[in-house]
Amino acid sequence: MQLVHNQLVHNQLVHNGFSRLAAAAVTLFVGALIGFGCSESAHQGDDRAAANETPAATGTIQRFGSVIGLKAEKQDYYNQLHAKPWPEINALLKKAHIQNYTIYEVELDGKLYLFAYFEYSGEDFDADMALMAENPKVIQWWAETDPCQIKLPGTPEDEQWLGMKAVYHLD
Repeated sequence: MQLVHNQLVHNQLVHNGFSRLAAAAVTLFVGALIGFGCSESAHQGDDRAAANETPAATGTIQRFGSVIGLKAEKQDYYNQLHAKPWPEINALLKKAHIQNYTIYEVELDGKLYLFAYFEYSGEDFDADMALMAENPKVIQWWAETDPCQIKLPGTPEDEQWLGMKAVYHLD
């Protein structure tokens, strides 16, 4: 499925869980915020996830990457939110087996973009993302982060962040 950071992740929890997460959370995610949605999210789960699985000593790690635009006039606010993420959001991301969550910002051709990356170490991604997407604090977080973002062409209707396909990984 396509990733979202959001927000939890921002979006991979959003508008359907994973996208939010990846995003919110992937924005933080969480929002991913993250992500995100953020976004195979609760916001999802398909052969994209399978392509991103890597066996680990304690189980399977699924890696997710997603991208979204950032409104220039909201850049400072978005960065302030993530400089001091709400403790409840970080706790929820960890409870949902989200780890190694990072959101990067880049300017390309005068436009701002966010790239979210996170790893999922749980047993039921869709269930974990659904729980995040239903959480009132996550919904509140996304209400802050979503207006800062610009959905990109090709992003599924029910997701915030555009999921990316992994083409290379080195442990």
